[in-house]
Amino acid sequence: MLIRLLRTFLAPYRKQLAGVVVLQLISVIAMLYLPTLNADIIDNGVTKGDIGYIWSTGLMMLAVTGVQIVAQSVSVYLGAQAAMGAGRDMRAGLLHRVGGFSAREVGVFGAPSLITRNTNDVQQVQLLVLMSATILVMAPIMCVGGIVMALREGAGLSWLLLIAVPALALAMGFIITRMVPGFRRMQTRIDAVNRVLREQITGIRVVRAFVRERQETWRFGVANKDLTEQSLYVGRYMAMMFPLVMLISNVTMVGVIWFGGHEINDGTLQIGSLTAMLAYIMQILTAVMMASFLAMMAPRAAVSAERIGGVLETESSVQPPQHPQPFQGDPGIVDFAFAEFKFPGAEKAVLRSIRFQVRPGTTTAIVGATGAGKTTLINLIPRLIDVTDGAVLVGGTDVRNIDLELLRDQIGLVPQKGYLFSGTIASNLRYGKPDATDEELWHALEIAQAADFVREMGQGLETPVAQGGTTVSGGQRQRLAIARAVVRRPRIYLFDDCFSALDVSTDVRVRDALRPETRDAAVIIVAQRISTIREADQIVVLEDGAMAGIGTHEQLLQDCNEYKEIVESQFSAEEVR
Repeated sequence: MLIRLLRTFLAPYRKQLAGVVVLQLISVIAMLYLPTLNADIIDNGVTKGDIGYIWSTGLMMLAVTGVQIVAQSVSVYLGAQAAMGAGRDMRAGLLHRVGGFSAREVGVFGAPSLITRNTNDVQQVQLLVLMSATILVMAPIMCVGGIVMALREGAGLSWLLLIAVPALALAMGFIITRMVPGFRRMQTRIDAVNRVLREQITGIRVVRAFVRERQETWRFGVANKDLTEQSLYVGRYMAMMFPLVMLISNVTMVGVIWFGGHEINDGTLQIGSLTAMLAYIMQILTAVMMASFLAMMAPRAAVSAERIGGVLETESSVQPPQHPQPFQGDPGIVDFAFAEFKFPGAEKAVLRSIRFQVRPGTTTAIVGATGAGKTTLINLIPRLIDVTDGAVLVGGTDVRNIDLELLRDQIGLVPQKGYLFSGTIASNLRYGKPDATDEELWHALEIAQAADFVREMGQGLETPVAQGGTTVSGGQRQRLAIARAVVRRPRIYLFDDCFSALDVSTDVRVRDALRPETRDAAVIIVAQRISTIREADQIVVLEDGAMAGIGTHEQLLQDCNEYKEIVESQFSAEEVR
């Protein structure tokens, strides 16, 4: 998965990567040439007292060093450009894919995991690309070139390399094989910490209201401890790496000096050659260490790549039509034709054989017990999820055959929890209609009974709104969400139990103000309060995912026991009559 992911997202940066290879090659050649020049200075300049040779060779070393610095700097810049660009494209690809997910796929992955995959996991792959651009090319050239140059300077000491290089490779291999499963567990535990922290921040008021601070602290402590233990497990092996490298490197250096000193004493090796040999051996061991460091990063990046690929390769259950069809009739007409919805692997369908029609200028209410499938029914219309059997038609066309943007342009959805985005009141209201004028915004606020408290905020439409709308109360947030739908002036209004956050008097005023605005539109209301929907043109009663009744308030009181029970639970016998 890692290779496939890199091949896909690094393809636009072939020129930068080609430049990295060429420049790294130049840099390594210059680096390998420097010890030879240093040996020449010692053997032909210092020992012979030739000052001119020392100056000329020293200037050449300075020039070679300059070439190395420039080549290395530019290669790092190009590598960083490729790595950062690939990371940006990966995040954009993930966001685009998640944006097309239905509620089913989002539920499978979970919001905390999706956030981690788009941040921490992408960062791991991005870091691997950056390090590969500076190490992957350099390490093998430096290792092979160092071995060749070391043999050229002192062939008699080459047996030391046959011991040192395999010993270092085996030590690194042992450490890396222990770290791979550790990295995999670490990423899942990062997900767990993010999930717990997100729940606690979002639900802080509930935590405090039920005095659960100690228990939530303990729960976070458990998740944090698991992550800490796993990080320490991986960290211990990482901590072993550098001492092992230094031990093997220093022992090798001591061996070179010891045996090389005997060869110098015997006259078979020059001092400059021994110095160059030491430099080359250090370069060889450094190359092996760099390769090992990259190999240490690769397992974690591979785990992250699997998680990223898991999202990118997941197809949404809501797919845009290959050959979109136009509305065959009024887009304000909604038909449920024996619609059914069932979660994958579930034994029982959430909705079964739903059949009714909603027409423009009418109000349809959906009522039922908790878990009856009311919100699921609403979500079928804008294709937040798709039916598993039967069909939902808008304007006489199956919603699965309508272009998603065209379909959703006809719909104004007010969810059960009115969510506001960070920005201003105006930016939130214009979310569905970017070109809406201030007059249109104020008109929508008047209808939603929100104009008064917006004026009292001082800055009016430009009043800042925090993420999630936490700077306003629940009722105010819900009224702003209603106003956002009104600004759009859709053909279909979907109110998913959004009036429950309003007090009864505000509920009545909002519905009275909405009535003339929605005269030509189809209105579908999910509600728990009978007072909210008793005047609806038709009421659909859901019981355990199936239709238990349909009709007006008066008809259902006569014909539907389930509806009568709901009414009697909210009103006295006299009020029911």
